[in-house]
Amino acid sequence: MEHAKEQYRKERDPTELIFARRVIANFAVDPDLVFVTTQLRGKATRFLPFNTGSEGPGRPGGKGNPSATEFGKYATSYLWDEVWQRDNWLDMLERFVHLHKEKGADGRTRKNLIFPRYHQWHVVRMLTAHAARHGAGDNYLVMASAGSGKSNTIAWLGHRLSSLHTSTDPDELETDAVAAGLKPGSPVFDKIIIITDRRNLDSQLRETVGSFEQTAGLVVKIDEQHGSKSEQLARALSQETGKIVTVTLHTFPALVDYLRRTPIEIQGSRFAIIVDEAHSSQSGDAAASVRAVLRDLGLDADSDDPGAITAPATDVDAQLAASARKRQRAANLSYFAFTATPKAKTLEGFGTLGEDGKYHPFHTYSMRQAIEEGFILDPLQNYVTYNTYWKLVNENPDEREVDPAKANPLLARYALTHDSTVAQHAQIIVEHFRAHSAGRLGGRAKSMVVTASRHSAVQMARSIKRYRDDRGYGDLGVLVAFSGTLTYDGEETTEARENGGLPETALPKAFGYTRADDKATRTGGAGQPEYRILVVAEKYQTGFDQPLLTTMYVNKTLTGIAAVQTLSRLNRTMDRKAQPDLAVLDFVNEADDIKEAFRPYFEEAATLPSDPNLMFTAQSKVMAAELLVDAEMQEFAAAYLAAEQEAAGSTAKWEKLHAELYRHLDPAVERFADLLNSDDEEDQANAEAFRADLNDYVRKYSFLSGIVPYADAELERLYLYGRHLLNRLPRRDDGGVDIGEVDLSHLRVEHTGDHNVSLVPEGETELKGFGDGTGGAKEPEKSLLSELIEKFNEKHGTEFTEQDVITPFNEALDDPKVRLAAVANDEENFGHVFDPVFEDKMMDHFDTMADMGRKYFDPQEDFRSSLNRSARSAAWRMIRRQAGVEDDAA
Repeated sequence: MEHAKEQYRKERDPTELIFARRVIANFAVDPDLVFVTTQLRGKATRFLPFNTGSEGPGRPGGKGNPSATEFGKYATSYLWDEVWQRDNWLDMLERFVHLHKEKGADGRTRKNLIFPRYHQWHVVRMLTAHAARHGAGDNYLVMASAGSGKSNTIAWLGHRLSSLHTSTDPDELETDAVAAGLKPGSPVFDKIIIITDRRNLDSQLRETVGSFEQTAGLVVKIDEQHGSKSEQLARALSQETGKIVTVTLHTFPALVDYLRRTPIEIQGSRFAIIVDEAHSSQSGDAAASVRAVLRDLGLDADSDDPGAITAPATDVDAQLAASARKRQRAANLSYFAFTATPKAKTLEGFGTLGEDGKYHPFHTYSMRQAIEEGFILDPLQNYVTYNTYWKLVNENPDEREVDPAKANPLLARYALTHDSTVAQHAQIIVEHFRAHSAGRLGGRAKSMVVTASRHSAVQMARSIKRYRDDRGYGDLGVLVAFSGTLTYDGEETTEARENGGLPETALPKAFGYTRADDKATRTGGAGQPEYRILVVAEKYQTGFDQPLLTTMYVNKTLTGIAAVQTLSRLNRTMDRKAQPDLAVLDFVNEADDIKEAFRPYFEEAATLPSDPNLMFTAQSKVMAAELLVDAEMQEFAAAYLAAEQEAAGSTAKWEKLHAELYRHLDPAVERFADLLNSDDEEDQANAEAFRADLNDYVRKYSFLSGIVPYADAELERLYLYGRHLLNRLPRRDDGGVDIGEVDLSHLRVEHTGDHNVSLVPEGETELKGFGDGTGGAKEPEKSLLSELIEKFNEKHGTEFTEQDVITPFNEALDDPKVRLAAVANDEENFGHVFDPVFEDKMMDHFDTMADMGRKYFDPQEDFRSSLNRSARSAAWRMIRRQAGVEDDAA
């Protein structure tokens, strides 16, 4: 295979007509491996693997192929036996090979021939073959790692499903397909709906699916730029043309209302729903809206499918049972769900039940295979950890009792967001980036700082800029990303304001710009501002595709899928980018904990089915509190169902009717409030336990009712009643917790290790599904604040030295009066403000700076005036430089 690659690169002229115009794919093959390229470029020719995976197609494994098991076969026999088989090869040429045209920034159109990788071709064939045999009504989960080319796979699948027909041979149709009315040679699906749960993913996928269109009008793109999305979707579903529709998940709830107001006839009755980034959001109430619109269309009232049953308006229990059945799987809907990180709920909702009694993905392209084949990089190979040690001081004059559950997070937040902590972290970030990352990718490398809150993001971004300016690192551009408006230091600020007026929508493009690729810069032009560090709070931790990212600084607790999705921002490949370029520097998490978060998604995740009896156990817990009355719940259910019918899609009418439903909840709310506000602590604890149990019931039913065919009127009634009641249950006003005067006296940030926590093959990982019990709510016990601070210091402290003392200089520098005085005055007059503040800070730290403190306050020493003078001069120059004050002396 390697010899074949060299022949192509060195001994074949890429300008020859056969290679330049008449060849679709060039294969390099030996008995063990297959590689392919669509374009010869001499020494620069790039071959991609066209192998099944070490464990075979669709199975979790690594690169390569399984060893041949049949006599007379090679490991690569699948290439000529399967791929090059005449019908399969012609089908690939017709449905998969695609000439992609894209207009570049220079206005020139570039053509790129897209040829599927083996796993892409295989999963589309497997999914469509199963659907052609069984018809609609099945769910499929594809566990497709980042780097799998998922967008292209979804596009190929959508187009293939749009023209999928059953076999003309009756013997190839399964009994469930025949029972659903499918005949030999008939279309399997009437419409293909491709759903994403985020706008940016919707836009990307829309363009990919549209670019594969061979017949004009086949793809309908639902876009908010063209008016109401629900109206567009309704029109798309009512037309015979436009078999493929791309839309966001959150368009469907609005569509339900639109269809009630404007009845239309939806074309067809069988739907394929392709779900991108399938998570629990696809199995909750938003996804229920999809089923509410599409299920049972075209089915007879006498259909054997229980979901098609309706009930008389006068029979509340029958209506509730019918409402419950509508949550279940529908015989006319097939879900094709794609994700790299399935939760247990995702596996149970869309996965395939195996012979081992566990739910598995229908098809897997593992993270391990993607890394080994070179389509993504491994973010866990260079994992650097730091630990931050603090010593807090209780400066409250009086002892106070506080709730530990509320006070401890406040103490931790105070330490973590203390200006001195943030300043040290910012220094480490900047110096690490300059030493490790700045020169990578030919000076193009960029980094992301992940913070725990919007306040922390702004604080960190400003601190990085301040340190950058102090050190004169003027070429280190910094951006910050957060949502909404934030009050910081008493002033309102926004992302755009923090970024010098740069609009939020322009941030990704601005961050992606590099001077190294800018022609204007190379020809002596000014170019654009270049940004190397992006500080984020929630935003851009998922779905952000920027291959220039090589380094991540983590200052936030990361667990589970959030850890995988966040760190995977680094794994994208590009020219010049290699594994040694990647680094993660973590101030908060343990490297081994991050490794465990990645483990389920390295090869394959599986889960056991949930116990159907969980719902009855959860129901018993809720009812045992004796706060709910059957008659009241029945009255509410009757009123709710009647209001739904009366509103008939009118939003204004529904809002009025919905408000009237509250009176049915009032008795239960009053009973709960009496219990919550009782003087008896046990009553208060029971009230909170009831709230937790009811919330647990609603959460479980929302998911399990789509998996288990309960059709139980009582369960459905408690769900409808409980979901509305939860929104009205009052909370005790305990005034929160005031930790008063707490200060940070010592701080040390220490490098604790350089780790390689890359995963090794260990087979599938079983994810834990729903458990029994909620943990309840306990009445908080009170503790002395001084004891909590002592415990905090024991947990987060170390053997401090005088070097770890928070310096009075830093505290004086952060005083607002000092900063204003430095900008408005010359150095001499600035001293009238700075010196008293600095002396106060020295006194505050006298006990922790014993030697320096005694020397500073010794009247026989000149040290005091000398230190004041040095500190005053340094502070004046530093603040003025940060503020951009034009002054030669500064």
